[in-house]
Amino acid sequence: MIGQFTNHALARMRSGEGVACVWLSLGSTALAEIAAESTPGAIVFDGQHGLWERASLHAAIAAAGASTPLVRVQANSIAAIGEALDYGAQGVIVPLVDTAEQAAAAVAAAQYPPHGGRSGGGLRPLGAMAPYVAACTTQILVSVMIETREGLANAAAIAATPGLDMVFIGPGDLALQLGPDADLEAAIQAILAACRAVAVPCGVFTTTAEAARERMAQGFQFVVAEDDIRLARGGIARSLAIAQDKA
Repeated sequence: MIGQFTNHALARMRSGEGVACVWLSLGSTALAEIAAESTPGAIVFDGQHGLWERASLHAAIAAAGASTPLVRVQANSIAAIGEALDYGAQGVIVPLVDTAEQAAAAVAAAQYPPHGGRSGGGLRPLGAMAPYVAACTTQILVSVMIETREGLANAAAIAATPGLDMVFIGPGDLALQLGPDADLEAAIQAILAACRAVAVPCGVFTTTAEAARERMAQGFQFVVAEDDIRLARGGIARSLAIAQDKA
């Protein structure tokens, strides 16, 4: 993405709407192109747990088309965040953020000086650097993940971080952190309430389209309608069952 651009997912959330994304982990640029045909609100490329390599991610972001391309980065660092944005991503989802200070560091890593510490470069930004830099100040989406016990305790402070565009809940890791006897749903709702108190959009990872719809009805503004691993695993199993008359 070069020059001036509008982050449509961010615009929708700022207007109070919800965004249903497609989450891609398998590293397939072709699958990203297929996903873009349905024009999801966003396409998230999982750079933390997924199979993406640098060149394939660069190509897949271009294949996102009109869907807002976002990257879940490997770590909360200037290098990881800047790399994803240099490929043309219009935003980042930063994992394992425990404090407001860490959230502020993520925001700063996504912006050029004087607003942050991002390094200038990348094939796409360099195509029209001046308008790109100007657009970044308002159009780059920065989201941090709350998925630990410490992050839950600091949810209110994290949500209030200046420049933060969204808090995204990772219920899988949060459940591991809290243990089997904890009330995970109460924790999720507490994070949502902390975000609502400061008018910051809150998202949550969802594992079915039905769950995505339910979470949107609860007030979550960013959900996962489908992910490629679930789609492949479920589709193959269903088709084999039908072909072998085991449905």
